[in-house]
Amino acid sequence: MGQLVHASAGKSAALAAVLAAGTGDVPQYLTFSLGGEMYALGILNIKEIIEFGNLTEIPMMPAFIRGVINMRGSVVPVVDLLARFGGKKTEAGRRTCIVIIELSLDGERHDIGVMVDAVSAVLEIPRTEIEPPPSFGAKIRTDFIDGMGKVAGKFVIILNSERVLSVDEMAVLANAGAQGEPQRIAGAAA
Repeated sequence: MGQLVHASAGKSAALAAVLAAGTGDVPQYLTFSLGGEMYALGILNIKEIIEFGNLTEIPMMPAFIRGVINMRGSVVPVVDLLARFGGKKTEAGRRTCIVIIELSLDGERHDIGVMVDAVSAVLEIPRTEIEPPPSFGAKIRTDFIDGMGKVAGKFVIILNSERVLSVDEMAVLANAGAQGEPQRIAGAAA
């Protein structure tokens, strides 16, 4: 059902193989752990998975922007998803990695890194096995959730990468952080 994806420096061979294989109609998701929960992102916007490290911190940024990395000459911001969801900062461990996601804004492509505890697998989750997002009770904002995928009798939270990584919203939050308004950052809503 799924293939294990290992983080490595540069392009992940396992991820590249899965992306190239493509199974057509059934959506595929990269699953990962974060703060003890299992999450998933659609693989279509995922460019690569790299080891956590060589992060340059940027002063006066909100806690969820951990810094930037240099990827082949380009500056890529790295978002700590746990902090983005309103939790504490992710503690980097042996399996911590950065998932590079390509998003489009006004016709331009932007790469954003997402810090996760550990990458698990690439899974196919049939649309019939995806429930709508819960209206309450989630540990994260419901607009961040595309759905709840049923995998082996458990739910996996399928994230809406364009909402979670909204370049516009993060820019507003970063500007608020630069102006010293941490209370506005913590309570910001889309």
